[in-house]
Amino acid sequence: MSNISNNSAQKIALEYLRKRKNTEKAEVSMVENKNGVWVIRGTCPIDLEGHPWAEKFEVVIDQKGKIISSDFSLL
Repeated sequence: MSNISNNSAQKIALEYLRKRKNTEKAEVSMVENKNGVWVIRGTCPIDLEGHPWAEKFEVVIDQKGKIISSDFSLL
């Protein structure tokens, strides 16, 4: 069983956000190992009908580097 590091989990989450939200400017505010999974939280910019908004995200990654879940909501 392969365990990923804090930095690897963060890179996986940022790559996921880059593809899913088509953004390069995601900002990670917290990375924590909780109950055997990595939880990465932060914000990323989005465009709603021509108006810039910020959206917060949470990406949960298992110890093998697989994304378990993600959650997005407007700030």
